[in-house]
Amino acid sequence: MIHTGFQATALGQAIDTVNAMIKWRLSDEPLEKEDEEAFKDPAVREKTRATIFLGYTSNMASCGMREYICYLCQHGMISTIVTTTGGIEEDIMKLLAHHYIGDFSLDGKTLRNQGLNRLGNLIVPNNNYTLLESWFKPLVEQMHKEQNDQGKFFTPSEIISRIGQKMEDDKLPNREESIYYWCYKNNIPVFCPAFTDGALGDVMYFDSFNNPGFIVDINADLRKLNDIARVAKKSG
Repeated sequence: MIHTGFQATALGQAIDTVNAMIKWRLSDEPLEKEDEEAFKDPAVREKTRATIFLGYTSNMASCGMREYICYLCQHGMISTIVTTTGGIEEDIMKLLAHHYIGDFSLDGKTLRNQGLNRLGNLIVPNNNYTLLESWFKPLVEQMHKEQNDQGKFFTPSEIISRIGQKMEDDKLPNREESIYYWCYKNNIPVFCPAFTDGALGDVMYFDSFNNPGFIVDINADLRKLNDIARVAKKSG
């Protein structure tokens, strides 16, 4: 593809880059004086792989690309994820109800009057959001109780991990189709800097009317994310 021309060239270059990321080991690099003692051991260097960050927007979870991302998480092929709130809630909604193929030209106002929402050429019924809110609300209430009882403030990455745990605890029959189920199972941290900007934030907002005070600690995640990059031997 590299020698085909047009966009095929860029795709071929991307494939080469991804393969290099997967293949890389610390043993490929020369030993440096400032290397930590643990990383001077040849066996350790041979096992030390690149830290691979995957960033994607919500439309990737809404459409069929979700299955590819899920595969990467299931097989531990990435180190961490950075995404939007939509990238999380769309994954959850697809476990609870179906999205449908529509058309880009469908009128949004007409659909809205029918209780439907258009995402590109996908159709999402209002009920899907209702199911999401009903499923997520008990988790917010439980974490709020833990905050009050234990004085613990949850970060977005911890809440996202608890979402994956809840999928397992609830024994959702199709949970293995979820990106965040596999992130939970394989301890892949997921960072969402604007975690409240979406339907999940709406749940926390409405819950605050009856029980105010739930805190989402975004700053702690900022530290955690930067530390992963800071200590990475090679990242991509």
